[in-house]
Amino acid sequence: MKEHILIIDDDMGIRSLLEFYLSRFYSVTTKSNGLEAMLWLENGNIPDLILVDINMPEIGGYEFLKLVRSSGFFQDIPVVILTGLLDDEVKSKCIQHGVDGFFTKPFNPNHLLTQINTLLHATTLSSFGYSKVKH
Repeated sequence: MKEHILIIDDDMGIRSLLEFYLSRFYSVTTKSNGLEAMLWLENGNIPDLILVDINMPEIGGYEFLKLVRSSGFFQDIPVVILTGLLDDEVKSKCIQHGVDGFFTKPFNPNHLLTQINTLLHATTLSSFGYSKVKH
């Protein structure tokens, strides 16, 4: 069974690109904002990794991160931020909310795939008693 990635971004082009590229390797679900994503999660869906934009309507990336990290069901899911602006303030806020990685748009899909593979492999190892790799 393929690992499952949840992509949350209000830009349809980014969602389509990521879905097209990543679906060759993973099962992929896309949502256009944090509210849609939380509703999907609350319906019993638990992905192996989440890619999320920061600036979105409804529930934005920071609020989504707070909700995910405060949940007993979702708090251990690796989260990678995809954003058009990644300055020190954004990085600091994301780190405070427990993100596992950052990518600035535009991004190299191959580099993103490498980070996803690393995070998923680290998560798999941790389930067998090994420590998660810190980036």
